[in-house]
Amino acid sequence: MLDIIKAIIFGIVEGITEWLPISSTGHLILLEEFIKFENVSEDFFGMFEVVIQLGAILAVVVLFIKEIWPFCKKGNGFKNTGLLAYVKMDVMTLWFKILVACIPAAVIGLWFDDVLDAMFYHWYVVAGALIVFGIAFILIENWNKGKNPAVTELSQISYQAALMIGVFQLIAAVFPGTSRSGATIIGALLIGISRPVAAEFTFFLAIPVMFGASLLKVVKFGLDFKPVELAALVVAMIVAFAVSVAVIKFLLSYIKKHDFKVFGWYRIILGLVVIIYFLCFR
Repeated sequence: MLDIIKAIIFGIVEGITEWLPISSTGHLILLEEFIKFENVSEDFFGMFEVVIQLGAILAVVVLFIKEIWPFCKKGNGFKNTGLLAYVKMDVMTLWFKILVACIPAAVIGLWFDDVLDAMFYHWYVVAGALIVFGIAFILIENWNKGKNPAVTELSQISYQAALMIGVFQLIAAVFPGTSRSGATIIGALLIGISRPVAAEFTFFLAIPVMFGASLLKVVKFGLDFKPVELAALVVAMIVAFAVSVAVIKFLLSYIKKHDFKVFGWYRIILGLVVIIYFLCFR
């Protein structure tokens, strides 16, 4: 029962930090210091941290199913013929752009996943990434102040822009603490994409990326779960889903009237907390 309660806490933290650009890794690395599972293996926990993201993915699917489902009933007003009469071409085009954005992180992740974890998954890398990208948020928002974004609709994102966002996502894949959502939003803002569109594209981009990362971890771990491990994983995913629904709705409402600077300051403070904790108390 104690491990299930801990799984609930991890699910809450994952659901909040996965979508806000404040780094789920930065929060989880601190959470691990104070909350440790008692009846699970170390290999399971390494997989658990990634796979609970599937709950967060499901929240995006549920909230945006109309925007991301590319198939439809024939006779819905589209002029396509044959099999294409059942396809929403604008949504399909969006998915092609999402897949293009996935290419950089997918290539590096498949070949260097374990190597990158060994090289960079350290508290000082996480703290540095939190602070550097926190400063970046503040500087970019100041630079964009008073400017009208060039892209205000998802359909206006070009393949070149999608690839550029994918390169920023790669930075997050290499350096833990960067925040996948934070890196992609920064990349989008830099190339003139509005905050709401940047956030939505980031949400959609997470679906293949997080599903792929979760699948990779499960394959490496295998399906030999102990009952307590399986229960903890399922509970954490359910909690992450419920919390993600609320957080995504909050973020989309918040950025209609506010910029991302508050998240930048939060990242800087959290990065300093990580440094102080590991230097002074560990």
